[in-house]
Amino acid sequence: MKRTLVLLLIATTTLLLAACSKNEPQTTTTSAPSPAPQTTSAPISPAAPSGTSGEVIETMNAAGYTYVCVDNGQEKVWAAAPEFAVSVGDQVMVPEGMAMHNYHSQTLNRDFPVVYFVESVLNASNPTVASASSAAMGQMQMPEGHPPITGAKAAEEIDFTSIVKPEGGLTIGEIYTGKTELSGKDVKLRGKVVKFSPQIMGTNWIHIQDGSGDQASGTHDLTVTSNAQVKVGDTIVASGPLTLDKDFGYGYKYNLIMENAMVSVE
Repeated sequence: MKRTLVLLLIATTTLLLAACSKNEPQTTTTSAPSPAPQTTSAPISPAAPSGTSGEVIETMNAAGYTYVCVDNGQEKVWAAAPEFAVSVGDQVMVPEGMAMHNYHSQTLNRDFPVVYFVESVLNASNPTVASASSAAMGQMQMPEGHPPITGAKAAEEIDFTSIVKPEGGLTIGEIYTGKTELSGKDVKLRGKVVKFSPQIMGTNWIHIQDGSGDQASGTHDLTVTSNAQVKVGDTIVASGPLTLDKDFGYGYKYNLIMENAMVSVE
C-alpha cells in the first residue's frame, strides 16, 4: 500500500511540473526595432515662433527667396523670405513665421532641420532696402501648406470713396497735420488695411489708409499696433494713443504711430 501511494505522489508531481512548464511564458531575445525611416517631406509645425533678431552669419538666394542664418546670441535660426538685399554681418529682424521641419531645398540641394518662412525680413543695417514687391511675391511658389502671403497694397488699387471719419474721429491727414498737439492723446479713425504684419516684437502691425493725406510726404498712411487680427482690404475703426518719434530699434522708427490700439473690423 505504501509503495502504491509513493508511486501516485510521484506521478502527480510529474504532471503538475509538466503543466506549469507549458503555462510558463517563453522569453526570447529579439533585436531592437530599426528606427523609422526619415521622411523627405516637410510637415508644417502647428506652432509659430515669436520672431527673433540678430546677426546674419550665412545667406544665399534660391528660387526667388533669400535664406538667412541668424545668430541671436542663443541659437542659430534659418529663415527665408521673398528675395531681399542682405549681407553676412547685417543685423536683421525676423518676424513670426511658419516652421518647415526637415525641409529640403531642391534648388540648393540642401537639407535644413527647420526653416521659418516669413513675409519679409527687416534688414536693420540697411532699413531702406525693401524685400520683394507685391507683384513679385505673387509669382513665387511657397512651400506646400504655407499660408498665402499678403503684402502691402498700393493706394491706387484701393477704393476709399466709402470711407468717412467716425463720429468724434479724425482723418489720417488731419492726424498728421495736428500730430504735435495730438501726441499722447487718444484719437479715433476709420480706414482700410493696406498691410498686416502679425507678431513682430510681440504685437501685430497694421498700416491704415483712408484716402486723405499726401502720399509723397508719407502722411497718407498710419501705422497701428494692436492685438487684433485683420487682413488686407478690411475696413476698420482704430482708437488709441498717438506717439511721436518712436524708435523700437532694429530699424523700426516712426515719426508718428498709434500703439496698443482698440481695433474693430466693419
